[in-house]
Amino acid sequence: MTALPVPYRVVARWQETPDTRTLRVEPVRERLCPFVPGQFAMVHAFGRGEIPVSASAIPIGGGLGFTVRRVGAVSEGLYEAGPGDTVGLRGPYGTGWELEKAACDDLVVVAGGIGLAPLRPLVRDAVADPEPYGRLNVLVGARTPADLMAHRETGLWRTAYTGVTVDRPGAGWSGDIGFVTALLGRARFDPRATTAFVCGPEPMIRATALRLAALGVPGEHIRVSLERNMRCATGHCGHCQLGPLLLCRDGPVIGWDLAEQLMTVREL
Repeated sequence: MTALPVPYRVVARWQETPDTRTLRVEPVRERLCPFVPGQFAMVHAFGRGEIPVSASAIPIGGGLGFTVRRVGAVSEGLYEAGPGDTVGLRGPYGTGWELEKAACDDLVVVAGGIGLAPLRPLVRDAVADPEPYGRLNVLVGARTPADLMAHRETGLWRTAYTGVTVDRPGAGWSGDIGFVTALLGRARFDPRATTAFVCGPEPMIRATALRLAALGVPGEHIRVSLERNMRCATGHCGHCQLGPLLLCRDGPVIGWDLAEQLMTVREL
């Protein structure tokens, strides 16, 4: 792990939603230490700054994928980066999903909007090697059909149940309508032997975790990924403090047994 950005070259990009793209990058020379699903990098757009972005693809061979939604000056620069352009990476930082600790458990993966991006490597690992785990369930929600990420890929995942829902349907939408929590009633899992992984907007995380807990999933088996204003990514600046935690160091993935009370704290 380095404190200075390591140059990576964009080798491919593709559109996920109208305002979101995924960049596939490979090292120019030096490469970062291996990432695990759930960890993030500080991704630098030269001349604009850097932002934290979770790895959305961790292919074998040293390349990485990062999914960026265009919401500010830095993310705009990364969104516009194309093949041949160079970005800087620092990392890996933070905690991972720790899928390996869910051996023998049913898996429930719940994503809201761009929250599917940090969960995608975990799902790919579980699909590629299902033997250690029980039943895999993937539940995806978005505001509109246009905001659904990876809709072709989700249809190819071998799962016990894959559910997709939107808040506001458009013309031609024939799928489910409503909050992603409603899909939990169709998922196939034993709450007493389940590990859940949840990522998305905080209201969605809270509602999903509370519903899972009400169904009997222990809080320590509900893993959530939280966002705060990360600047240094090394635990020194304090911008990402959440109660006693610094999320760049102690998160972003933490158990709901710890997160439930802390999520009442507003972002600084």
